[in-house]
Amino acid sequence: MSVVYALATPAHKSAICIFRVTGNGCLKSLKSLFGTSDISSRVFSVRPFYNSGLLVDTVGVLVFDGSKSYTGEDSFEIHAHGGLGVMALIEEALSGIGFDEAPPGEFTKRAFLNGKIDLNEAESVLDVIDSTNTEDVYLSSKSLSGDFSREVHELSDDINSLRMRVEGEIDFSDEEEDFMDEDIVSDVSVLISKFDLFLSGCKNRKNLSAKNKVVFIGPTNSGKSSTFNRLLGFERALISDTPGTTRDIIESEVFYESFSFSLFDTAGLRETSDTIEAKGIDLTKNEIVNADVVVGVFDPSSLSRLEEFSSLVGEKPFLKVLNKIDVDDSEVASFDCRISAKTGEGFEDFKEQITAFFKTSLQKDATFLVRDRHISLFNNSISSIKKALTIIQSGDGLEVAAEELKIARSCLDVVVGKKTSDQLLGDIFSSFCIGK
Repeated sequence: MSVVYALATPAHKSAICIFRVTGNGCLKSLKSLFGTSDISSRVFSVRPFYNSGLLVDTVGVLVFDGSKSYTGEDSFEIHAHGGLGVMALIEEALSGIGFDEAPPGEFTKRAFLNGKIDLNEAESVLDVIDSTNTEDVYLSSKSLSGDFSREVHELSDDINSLRMRVEGEIDFSDEEEDFMDEDIVSDVSVLISKFDLFLSGCKNRKNLSAKNKVVFIGPTNSGKSSTFNRLLGFERALISDTPGTTRDIIESEVFYESFSFSLFDTAGLRETSDTIEAKGIDLTKNEIVNADVVVGVFDPSSLSRLEEFSSLVGEKPFLKVLNKIDVDDSEVASFDCRISAKTGEGFEDFKEQITAFFKTSLQKDATFLVRDRHISLFNNSISSIKKALTIIQSGDGLEVAAEELKIARSCLDVVVGKKTSDQLLGDIFSSFCIGK
């Protein structure tokens, strides 16, 4: 495989940027890049970095020989100041040497291909990166540490042991004496129970870890966009006293406690003859359908429309917010919280109430987070085991039972990557970010 490089940190101005390089033979470039090849492995060394003979930056260098690197190949990292000009010159130097820019997931893919991690552990790397709350982190890290793979390997070994016992019965089937292993039926049943228990702790990541989508709706001029901006901590949505200012969907992300939320500001709902504004209102109604939580923002002048909006939201979780209490602080029933987007009053309670909708997560019952492909393979595996049990109980067709157990084992081999296709690997690693 060729030598590849990638910027492993965001391509934005920052304190530090990190470039990663991997591929056998890459350490030969140390001399031209840093003026010396005498850089100790796994020791953070400070070196001048040159491009075309000119000093670019004083950088940190980490060198890893293939036996101790993430990828299983000779590798090194460059830790430089995070200026865009510095990044451009480092990239120019690396490509000038003849290194190729790494595609998404290339480093983790090489770690898998070189036997440093199995396929599930590779996927778990992405899961940790994509985690949006603390439960996600802990569950993903369990898989990354190998706990999930060990469970799968144990099930695989149990299946294989039973298959060999069944094949032993086939070998003795022509003998005059009956050598039937009386414990096979009960042991297969025990395996099924063990598999079922394992599956009960496997929760589909797609269902548990999607971004928490919070959609803001409300009458025009109720302070919906101001509330949206206050939650973000900066002015993301345009604010105006003119009704109908917000016409498109504005999305941004906010972190609170251990949760990540995708916030969507929408057009205020009213009757209008403005074609563009009407399209914005239609988009708002569509966003309500896809929301996890709908936040309705009202002010004292729009209280009469609360029932109208509640009917529009339907069965969706609906957090009803009364804004502008700095202007009118009279108590009003039917609202979940009272805020002032202008002063910030009530916002801590407001954020707590949004978070509360997502705290009753199914993850509390989860042992491992898995993907669609895992669920499909597990279902196929246990189905084959149950077919084998039925055949063994009948006392006939043991060759078919052995084949079903072989299929069950093969499904688990695909889970951990003992058997893979180029298409599968392409699908998995294409979803990774650059530099990982």
